[in-house]
Amino acid sequence: MPNSSGELTESELQELVEHVSLSFFNRPFLHQAKINRRMTTTGGRYHLTDHHLEINAHFLQPQYHDELVGIIKHELTHYHLHLQNRGYRHRDTDFKLLLKKVGGSRYAPDIGLRKKQNPKFVYKCQHCGQKFKRVRRINVRRYACGKCGGPLRLVKG
Repeated sequence: MPNSSGELTESELQELVEHVSLSFFNRPFLHQAKINRRMTTTGGRYHLTDHHLEINAHFLQPQYHDELVGIIKHELTHYHLHLQNRGYRHRDTDFKLLLKKVGGSRYAPDIGLRKKQNPKFVYKCQHCGQKFKRVRRINVRRYACGKCGGPLRLVKG
């Protein structure tokens, strides 16, 4: 039963992961599914050593149920392929094919948890006038305009 905020509990998450595993992979999930409250940029994580899954607590809200199922499918793809000694990494063909087959999400959806960094520096190309906003200072002797190759000049910062 969801708690007062509607969020899934760890035991409910475990049941959901086991259900998704049997429904989409036709294989049981025999390890632990845990909630990680510190995650911000990733949806989940599969641990190669003890085979448990960690799921980002922010996706346990009822409005993110579809995203949560996509994340679980992604992590279960790593899980099942690793246990079968097949290509479980993102770059492996086995991983890409199985993820597509089960309909898992390739990337964690952005639900506004990432920090937005404001550009402190603005550079301008001296030839074409193209502006480049950067959070960090760059060496203008080393970098050139990506559009025309002209020299850059610091305008703001």
